[in-house]
Amino acid sequence: MNDYVPTAESPAASPVASMDVSAASTSLLTDMYELTMLQGALASGTASRRSVFELFGRRLPGSRRFGVVAGTGRLLDAIEAFTFTPTQIDFLHRTGVVDDETLDFLRSYRFTGTIRGYAEGECYFAGSPLLTVEGTFAEACILETLALSIYNYDCAVAAAASRMTIAAHGRPCVDFGARRAHELAAVAAARSSVVGGFVGTSNLEAGLLYGIPTVGTSAHSFTLLHDTEEDAFAAQVASLGPSTTILVDTYDITTGVERAVEAARAAGGELGAVRLDSGDLVAEAFKVRAQLDSLGATSTRITVTNDLDEHAIAALGAAPVDSYGVGTKLVTGSGRPTAALVYKLVEREGADGSMEEVAKFSSGGKSTVGGRKWAGRTLTAKGTAAEELVVSSSSQDQGLAALDEAGARPLQVLLVDEGRIVEKHRGKEALSAAAERHRSARAELPYDAWRLSDGESALQTRHVDLNGQGAIRR
Repeated sequence: MNDYVPTAESPAASPVASMDVSAASTSLLTDMYELTMLQGALASGTASRRSVFELFGRRLPGSRRFGVVAGTGRLLDAIEAFTFTPTQIDFLHRTGVVDDETLDFLRSYRFTGTIRGYAEGECYFAGSPLLTVEGTFAEACILETLALSIYNYDCAVAAAASRMTIAAHGRPCVDFGARRAHELAAVAAARSSVVGGFVGTSNLEAGLLYGIPTVGTSAHSFTLLHDTEEDAFAAQVASLGPSTTILVDTYDITTGVERAVEAARAAGGELGAVRLDSGDLVAEAFKVRAQLDSLGATSTRITVTNDLDEHAIAALGAAPVDSYGVGTKLVTGSGRPTAALVYKLVEREGADGSMEEVAKFSSGGKSTVGGRKWAGRTLTAKGTAAEELVVSSSSQDQGLAALDEAGARPLQVLLVDEGRIVEKHRGKEALSAAAERHRSARAELPYDAWRLSDGESALQTRHVDLNGQGAIRR
């Protein structure tokens, strides 16, 4: 019986089934210029140069006060599937995208480099190196579009979900956004919503792949199908049991509530919940709660839907609402549909074999900071986050020592080790851990981070360059 109605005690990411990794290749989920750059590098003899790419945001999108890392598990699955099939090679040959030398390289492509990054669920800020991809230029360059497409969307949805769960003050939120997004994006959004604190989804594919509890009973069409509202409610209770959630606003809400309670009692039980999907939700919630209590249905819960975002949820804070179903605003990032992340080369091997910092010196705020980076977060004596510390250093030991000296909590973890995926960062336990990690990381932030109004980033990022060479500029 698919009639899960979350409560405030429901686990944020309870039973998560083992994830199915798609057999389909992900290698053409990319921009053409990734492969034409590869062709040029092969021709110039620079494709095998050791390189370090970083995925980060120059700034937080819009007026967000913090970002949320999401999509890590999905990216690791996508990297594992990033191989070129004979059909794809034939397409690239037939359309003349790249030459024969490049096709030969792609036939045997597997990423054998190393990836470190912020653990999924962690909060991030401007300049935070969410991913550090190390390998040859050829191997690391062509992952750019894939990494950005996953992280830009998933991080945006997770940040929106986090703001909504802040506004909900412990009342559970459920993803109802499947019909408002591309069918595959909806699955990704359901997963990211769990990272941000949601406890369920209406999307069955997300339930299958990630074990997220699925939620749903009936729509207005089910009521309209039947000759009377009483018939519809009786049919639903007969099929799903008295603990079901009944949508009561197809016609008159007051009459609908009375009929829903009666239908459940006629079946020998107490109605699980009523759902409100229209009108002034604050006013209707108070009226419905009073009506339910007067009918003796004191345990019947109220869930609300209807184009909610974090501000609408906050406005419902004083209303007797038990849970929220969020659709459009969740899957579109609540006004910030992308995390505005970029993927840039920050260090590469020179002609003499030594590693050199490189950076982009563009005008208009599009410059970058060169050098391989190590990130940590400093805390006050009370345990509140104080700043994001980012250290440029080619030496891991030196970078981590600098974080330790500053008392900063290291933020990066090993995700891919010389081509081998670190399994604990994907699958059942990873999603549960990401949700818990986000709750902890968000609680660590200063109070202003929790405000829903437009404002400055909750933390400033301080950069220290221990390499002392400065980025190469030619």
